[in-house]
Amino acid sequence: MNPVIEVKNVTKDYGNGRGIFQENLTVNQGEMLGFVGTNGSGKTTTIRCLMGFIKPTSGNSYVNGLESYTHASEIAKSIGYVPGEIAFPDVGTGNQFLKSQAEFLGLQDMSYANELVKRLQLDPRAGLKRMSKGMKQKTAIVAALMANPPIIVLDEPTTGLDPLMRQAFVSIIKEEHAKGKTILMSSHMFEEVEDTCDRVALISNGYLIDSVTMEAINNRPTQDFKIEFEKPEDYERFHHEGFAITREQPQYQQVTVALPRQEIAKLFKALASYDVRFISEIKYTLDKHFQEVLKEKNHVQ
Repeated sequence: MNPVIEVKNVTKDYGNGRGIFQENLTVNQGEMLGFVGTNGSGKTTTIRCLMGFIKPTSGNSYVNGLESYTHASEIAKSIGYVPGEIAFPDVGTGNQFLKSQAEFLGLQDMSYANELVKRLQLDPRAGLKRMSKGMKQKTAIVAALMANPPIIVLDEPTTGLDPLMRQAFVSIIKEEHAKGKTILMSSHMFEEVEDTCDRVALISNGYLIDSVTMEAINNRPTQDFKIEFEKPEDYERFHHEGFAITREQPQYQQVTVALPRQEIAKLFKALASYDVRFISEIKYTLDKHFQEVLKEKNHVQ
């Protein structure tokens, strides 16, 4: 593994329990890491420390081995960054802003920028000050990606985008990932990171709680099934079959069972002698995983 982004024992203490505390996070070369948590959980503070915008109370973060706060201007040239709060300089139109960014990055060829403008349905002729939140978001995305940076850092990049444009953005970021880019994307939407990321980390109240690969979520060794029986006697009889019942809803004659993948055939064989109204698999999601992790953590505390 070749770590490109490293956050090592970083604390940024704003007082009154606000900030991030003893945070450790690594993103390896070519990996796309989702960074999730509710608003105020510490995602933006982590990213600002990483970008070198703010100095941690203790600890250090690194990009390609360079310490973030010391080498912020150098790091900025290798990162495509979309901030959580977009505040453009007063440079007139979207076109003028993109042109000034291209000059800063030494970008001569604007063909990819033009492609992104088209795919995101952005009108860059509009004045920055008059742009809607969604238009500003699109402009920031184009500015971040147009120079083909090897590292991409995105802080809630789809805020303000309508569902269609969110879909367009997801397609673009998947393509960037396929090119071998190293990507860190914060979000409060689990579906967004489930659909794009290799691994997802959860932050809560300033503390990094858990990190899990999407492969582990999608290929969980246990599967859950909800079964509803036509007759009360079948519902009662099924309890004696020996399957692990995780939830009972007698008013609907429903049970939820959890069983290893290799026992699925055994379940269906047993159900052949029952009058079953329906059976459906309950998909295991990232949201469900993190809820279980938080529940377990709160229980231990």
